[in-house]
Amino acid sequence: MKTLEPKVYIVGAGPGDPELITVKGSNILKNADLVLYTDSLVNDELIATAKPEAEVLQSSGMDLEQQVELMCAAVRAGRSVARVHTGDPAMYGAILEQMVLLKQQGVQYEIIPGVSSVFASAAALGAELTVPELTQTVILTRAEGRTPVPEREKLRDLASHHCTVALFLSATLAKKVVVEFLAAGWSEDTPVAVVQRATWPDQKIVRTTLANLAADLRAAGITMHAMILAGWALDPDLVNRDAHRSKLYDKSFTHGYRKGVKSCE
Repeated sequence: MKTLEPKVYIVGAGPGDPELITVKGSNILKNADLVLYTDSLVNDELIATAKPEAEVLQSSGMDLEQQVELMCAAVRAGRSVARVHTGDPAMYGAILEQMVLLKQQGVQYEIIPGVSSVFASAAALGAELTVPELTQTVILTRAEGRTPVPEREKLRDLASHHCTVALFLSATLAKKVVVEFLAAGWSEDTPVAVVQRATWPDQKIVRTTLANLAADLRAAGITMHAMILAGWALDPDLVNRDAHRSKLYDKSFTHGYRKGVKSCE
């Protein structure tokens, strides 16, 4: 058993599959003295790998100050803390507010990245989000609901780039999403894919179009824990075409590791 330094480890647990935590994250979870986890989103099978003598607590019933107080008290007592978040902590993980209070208290912390639900969803769909000559940009955002977004980050403005867009926390706002994308000039037949609870045993996938997004989500009963991916990179027919090869493996393309061969034609 590895002895961890007494500090707070903010660990990304991945999207749901307990095997999709990083090796480093897994080692911290298995050796931490206090495990505080997002119980509504993190797989219990993963939390069960904590050492038997660890104190394991759920965070859903605590406010921010209660969580930070527990973590600070543990570290000051010489104990290590695994603060376990779903996906990758950097994406809608509400970790900055924790770090601010931990720093004010003089308590050390370290962030351990994890597999984000956006990439788990792309994998479930068998999709590449950056397709050569189709789109080379992915925008990660959310629709504006009760929590506002900055004025320059309105969905309509972001969608005007016509690249792949990944929407977190937006399943209940599907009608609004459609309105904003259409206003940005997207066609109604633009491919959209929705993955609910990516990598969990009850994972659900809906493939649709922009015009049918709201109706299809309603029919599938999807209102939460879903990733919406939109754009022509989500066209399932792309795998039937050989039209978007990269330069990296093009035999005529020269780079630092291989000299290209010119065609004789």
